[in-house]
Amino acid sequence: MPPSRPAAAALLWLLAAPALAACDGLSLADTLTEAESRAVAVETAAIPYPEGIFWTATLGDRRIDLIGTMHVHDPRLAPLRDRALPLLAGAEVLYVEATRAEEAEMEATILAEPQRIFVLDGPTLPERLSEDDWQALAEAAEARMVPAFMAAKMRPWYLTIALAVPPCAMTDMIEGRRGLDHMLLDEAAAMNLEARALEPWETVLDLFADSPESDQLAMLRLSAGPPELQTQAFVAMLDGYFAGRIAEIWAMSRIAGYRTPGLDPAEADALMATTEELLIASRNRAWIERLEAASETRIAVAVGALHLPGDEGLLRLLEERGWHIAPL
Repeated sequence: MPPSRPAAAALLWLLAAPALAACDGLSLADTLTEAESRAVAVETAAIPYPEGIFWTATLGDRRIDLIGTMHVHDPRLAPLRDRALPLLAGAEVLYVEATRAEEAEMEATILAEPQRIFVLDGPTLPERLSEDDWQALAEAAEARMVPAFMAAKMRPWYLTIALAVPPCAMTDMIEGRRGLDHMLLDEAAAMNLEARALEPWETVLDLFADSPESDQLAMLRLSAGPPELQTQAFVAMLDGYFAGRIAEIWAMSRIAGYRTPGLDPAEADALMATTEELLIASRNRAWIERLEAASETRIAVAVGALHLPGDEGLLRLLEERGWHIAPL
């Protein structure tokens, strides 16, 4: 059973970036209580390098320009692309999470080996979840043009990725309108600038697939939260991204977790910690090794914005290795 086009497209969109396209309305930020606002401010203030999309790191004669991206389309990305053009023009190579070659290889492999993302034998999701949980997931999948019968056979981690894309963003994704990463890949190709992937395409799939099933099911339940809460959280993410308040996006996501019915704060915190290690920190540590091993003296790096801030963000990891970090 091949993946549906929306689900396959969703696999190319990863959780480590702000997620919103043609979605608007009330922001989660507009609904925060005084206590929640304080919690967001306290958490954000404790995160290293909390603001900024464009950064540079220098060490001797070496320079790395870092661009925090979002992986889905929004018309407001055009000015950010234009700001990035001089950085690409001065670079010897562009590093991204996945080039188009890796994406094509991933799609071809999944089509040839559907067992990677589907349970072909054994209990399906309706048999592994409560009736209420399954109905919520089925409705969320249908809203994203993924038929319930297909969602039922998806592995929990894969359906979680598919549901991470809000319904309002699906049309852009299906029609091929992509985010800042792909805009910069187009520009690099026009400049004859080589683009390289920071990791093999299997990396994220393996990280998800190797995580405990209990964690996968918990993250799956979280992904089917109330639609109005999801939309508010996505609007807050978009607002935070374009304002450069990247760390605030993470803190806002925690509030959304606390508000999710059936999820207590301790479980929400545990899921946040698991997601951070799985999708951000572990990959950042591997990426740093690759960047430092590069032979080029000037490099451009365009990755999901949430990879930049934090104790194990790319900026702090570079700083700990002696690089001088400065905003652009």
